[in-house]
Amino acid sequence: MEHSNKYIFIYSIVMVVVIAVSLTVVAVQLKPAQEDNIRIEKMQNILASVNVPTAEVPKKQVIDVYHKYITNVVGVNLNGDVVEKDAEKLFAIELANEFKKPAAQQVLPVYTATLDNGDTAFIMPLRGKGLWGPVWGYISFRTDYNTVVGTMFDHKGETPGLGAEINQPFFMDPFKGKTIFDQDGKFTSIQIMKGGAPDDNPHGVDAISGGTITSKGVEKMIFDNLSNYQAYINKQKKQ
Repeated sequence: MEHSNKYIFIYSIVMVVVIAVSLTVVAVQLKPAQEDNIRIEKMQNILASVNVPTAEVPKKQVIDVYHKYITNVVGVNLNGDVVEKDAEKLFAIELANEFKKPAAQQVLPVYTATLDNGDTAFIMPLRGKGLWGPVWGYISFRTDYNTVVGTMFDHKGETPGLGAEINQPFFMDPFKGKTIFDQDGKFTSIQIMKGGAPDDNPHGVDAISGGTITSKGVEKMIFDNLSNYQAYINKQKKQ
C-alpha cells in the first residue's frame, strides 16, 4: 500500500515529536538519580583525599560517612578572608565555573575533616588541564598547612595506561607526607619529576612513565590552585 507524501510527512513529524517527548520524560525522571550519583561521587572523592575508603560503602551510607568526617566547610577569597559558611552552597561550587568569575568574586572551599585518630585535616579542591582535557582532585594537609595527608586525582580523557593512571594509588600515595613549603617558609608546591624524585626530596614525587604531560598538568594544577589559597594559609599559620 502506497502512502502520499503528505501522509509520510505528517507521520514523520508525529514520530519525531513522540520520541522527543519520550526522551524528555526519561531524562527528567533520571535527573534526580544522576544528581545523587554525582553528589555521592564528590563526597567519595573528598573523603579519599584524607584516606577514608568508601569503595565498599553502600551509596546510601556514603552521605552519613561524609558527615561523620567532614565537620566544617568555609569559603575563602583570594585575600584569605572567610566569605561563606553555608556548607551546601560551598559543596555545590565547581571550580571550573568559579575560575570564570572575576578574581575578586571567586569563592574557594576549604573542608575540615576530623579523622579517626583525632587528627584534623584541611582539604582543598583542585582543577586543571591534562593532555587531552580537564583534570581535577583534592589535596589535604595537616594542621601545619604544609604536610600532605593525602590526595585524590581524576580526569576526563587522559590516555589509558599512561596519563589516565593519575587516579591510581601508585601515583597518589607518594604525595603523603610531602610538604609544600621549604625550611624558610617559601612556597614550593609539589614537583612531579620525570625519571623519579630523589628519596630525600620533601617536595618531589615520581611522574608517570609515558605520561609526562599529564603529570606536569597535575603539577601545574596543584601549584596554581594552592597559590590561590596562599593568603588564607598564611593567615591560618599565624593564628
